[in-house]
Amino acid sequence: MTARIISGREISEVIKSEVRAEIAGLSFRPCLAVVRVGEDAASAVYVGSKVKTSEELGMRSAHHYLQSNVAETELLELVNRLNLDPEVDGILVQLPLPRHIDESSVIDAIDPAKDVDGFHPINVGRLSLGQNSLFPCTPAGVIEILKRSDIDIAGRHAVIVGRSNIVGKPMAMLLLRENATVTICHSRTADLPAVTRTADILIAAIGRPGFIRSEHIRDGAAVIDVGINSVSDQLLINELFDGDELQKRLATIEKRGATLVGDVSPKDAMAKAGHFTPVPGGVGLLTVAMLMKNTVQAAKTRRAASE
Repeated sequence: MTARIISGREISEVIKSEVRAEIAGLSFRPCLAVVRVGEDAASAVYVGSKVKTSEELGMRSAHHYLQSNVAETELLELVNRLNLDPEVDGILVQLPLPRHIDESSVIDAIDPAKDVDGFHPINVGRLSLGQNSLFPCTPAGVIEILKRSDIDIAGRHAVIVGRSNIVGKPMAMLLLRENATVTICHSRTADLPAVTRTADILIAAIGRPGFIRSEHIRDGAAVIDVGINSVSDQLLINELFDGDELQKRLATIEKRGATLVGDVSPKDAMAKAGHFTPVPGGVGLLTVAMLMKNTVQAAKTRRAASE
């Protein structure tokens, strides 16, 4: 068996084109405010991508940068100003934040109606209750991948490896909304392979490169790899890839010092799964697309309520 590779790029482009068309039909331009604190290199790249994409789709964007030593009170004051600004429709504070800042306090301070990351406790509560709200972007992107790839969700057994507040838990709630039977696995799960092998849909989100191997995968399962890990270990890369892809990855390490891999061994997934999302080129691209979709939803809902 050779798995069908699901192109996150193709699906994300379709979603972005839908968002662009929706924005073109509005009487206003939605505005996304992005806040970045400190010099984390990955955060700078992510923020740049979000700002660029929002502008390409016809939105307005506001990028606020604060030094890494900024006081938590100053960051909270900025969030409050954005909450009160009627022209700002969505607020995103890029994580992670410097250690001296309490992330929970910052997330709690964002107006739930502008919380386009979907992390505010009110939005999390609405999701848990099966109500409509702004959903976390990565799990929402996984649902789009499954639906747009014609992978049945209702009545299927979905197993999530990872119980984070950002992916694992909201992923379970979204799958339940789609009538899947859901199991969440974690570091204390006994005999993990025995559980994951029962999955029709296996979602890996644990932040451990290449952890999911052949013994974890049911023949023909849809394997969704949410992990993004920077790897420089050539021995591990030899375990995860073969053929031309192996040579490509080794060349990337030689040139850049590391290559990006997911939580699933691509070699094993390709041999056993029915569908598989690669890293890069899979779920990660959907996260930005869903952020744009959330921003438009927030703008329409908030502005309609104020009329």
